[in-house]
Amino acid sequence: MGRTNPTYRDALRRLEREWEPMRRGLRREYQGDFDRLFARARGFADAAGYANPPRPERALVLSVLLAHEVELRELRAELEKASDEGALERSGDGFEGRVADTETENDGDEE
Repeated sequence: MGRTNPTYRDALRRLEREWEPMRRGLRREYQGDFDRLFARARGFADAAGYANPPRPERALVLSVLLAHEVELRELRAELEKASDEGALERSGDGFEGRVADTETENDGDEE
């Protein structure tokens, strides 16, 4: 039996074509960011295709959110490593405190 939905990769290409006018309307400096959003969504195409969502727009959003979450985790680990090595100076900009606050907030979410 065949699928009742188009493949996620096909749907993603269709969505990217639909949003091409918006891409063209963006300032040049943001067009690469726009392209990266779709590239990140393609990075999770196997999982999204496995889910075979009836509304691929939702899978696109979840894929982009997941890609951002992965990047945040990697950046936090890199920041923690740099902090442990003493590579970061205490600049007083509050960045380290915000990371610590975020981690504290997330600790309460796990059960």
